[in-house]
Amino acid sequence: MGNLLSHSRFKILSVLLIGVSAFVGCVAMGLLMGIPEPRVHDEFSYLLAADTFAHGRLTNPTHPMWVHFETMHVIHQPTYMSKYPPAQGLVLALGQTIGHPIIGVWLAIAFMCAVICWMLQAWLPYRWALLGGLIVIVHPSFGVGSTWARSYWGGAVAASGGALLLGGARYLMRQPQVGYSLAVGLGLVILAFSRPYEGLVLSVPVGFGMLVWLLGKNRPSFGLAFRRVIFPIVAVVLVGASALGFYNYRVAGHPFRLPYLVHEDAYNMSAYFIWQSLPPKPNYRHPVIEKYHEDWELKSYLERRSLTGFIRSTVAAMAMYAVLSGSVFWIPLIGSARSLIAWFWNNRWGRLAILTYGFFVLGLVMETYSMFYYWAPVLALNILFIVQGARFWFLRDQQIGKRMLYFLPPLALAVVAANSYQTIKSLRDMAPQLQRARLLTQLKRQNGRHIVIVNYGPNHSYDREWVYNEADIDGSKVVWARDMGLAENCKLIDYFKDRVTWFLEIDHDEDPVKLAPFPKPSCHSTPSPHKMSSG
Repeated sequence: MGNLLSHSRFKILSVLLIGVSAFVGCVAMGLLMGIPEPRVHDEFSYLLAADTFAHGRLTNPTHPMWVHFETMHVIHQPTYMSKYPPAQGLVLALGQTIGHPIIGVWLAIAFMCAVICWMLQAWLPYRWALLGGLIVIVHPSFGVGSTWARSYWGGAVAASGGALLLGGARYLMRQPQVGYSLAVGLGLVILAFSRPYEGLVLSVPVGFGMLVWLLGKNRPSFGLAFRRVIFPIVAVVLVGASALGFYNYRVAGHPFRLPYLVHEDAYNMSAYFIWQSLPPKPNYRHPVIEKYHEDWELKSYLERRSLTGFIRSTVAAMAMYAVLSGSVFWIPLIGSARSLIAWFWNNRWGRLAILTYGFFVLGLVMETYSMFYYWAPVLALNILFIVQGARFWFLRDQQIGKRMLYFLPPLALAVVAANSYQTIKSLRDMAPQLQRARLLTQLKRQNGRHIVIVNYGPNHSYDREWVYNEADIDGSKVVWARDMGLAENCKLIDYFKDRVTWFLEIDHDEDPVKLAPFPKPSCHSTPSPHKMSSG
């Protein structure tokens, strides 16, 4: 009994140690490299959601001048909000409430590392699970020194949901308890709130495995299964589904309509899955938005519709993911490949793990686009395979195995250090991406409130977007708007007549920005729209 309590206490302390260490590591990297500025479209969209939630709202009313504020990954009708599911925005909002959105990112990374360690304890001896938690912390692609910890659009939230689902299911099939069922339900809810499609793909094989267990020869009694497994999972999922439905209703106007789909109907000229046909081309009001959807999304879709393009892009995506997810930890996978294959073939838990992974991969290759964080829900299985490979290698040859275990973490830290050095060194090269942040800081330090009308030249890249705004546009110190010609600009200026108006011209993104006072024409005859409240 005392030994069991000691093991249980060690497991709990291991999870806490991993979580605290990950958070401290994130803070240390933040102090070393500085607080990151958002640079890509997705980050600004998530930060809009965070700003909305931090001010106690689920969404924002459509602005009377909303056409000037259209931008990537944001909807303006029926409400003004990010197109993305709310999980990442909620995490960033927590950080914003504490002091800065990046704190939410760090907390998400710490929770992910701790939950993956907890998940591994269900699949592996607890000391090896602790090693897995340490691997997540130092991993160059998603640990404390990675892009996930230094941006506002990483996959830590979805990875946590996947780990809760995989760990809870494995615990349940060993010993049915309400706590494990709640973990499964919470994992499903987090996946629905972060990456709904990928979460659904992951939940199908896991759910099938649980169904086989509930109907198999080692199944629990019906009463026990209902009280400790079925009812808790269903209850948590129903609460989560109701919350998500209410959110969809407030943002998109219908409980079963995702804001993501509202955005795709309004702006996307391609399809989300490769088997879908092209929708009618939307009516774009701004050339830069049309160019983004045409050059990036439509080209990706058309390439994957051909057999050769599908094979080429799928191989490239899987190779990218294999390199990033494995990094230096490919060494134990390669060194123990035969043992891993035998485990997949002979062990039922190994079969469940690899079949779940394979089903997830098949689901992802059906999508038109593929990015690293799309794979986040299955990250915990990657760590499982890495640690299992290291374990098999150690059991086969302890002398080599010990050297490998001592060698890999420092090597991973060396990669993190090299990446961090390269990031610091390349900050000079990222000057075009940071021009907006610097200008925003300068304007916020000036007296009064400002509106910046942005005009793009023919050489401007749609990857360098400037027109992003806070949740409360009228209450913002600085408002960014698109140039829409003299007549429409006059209406905008008249609406914001109490602000200093600037005109910003951007052509080559490497050139210094040209900010000048807007030469206000005679706009007094232009009727002013009814001004919205800032509440």
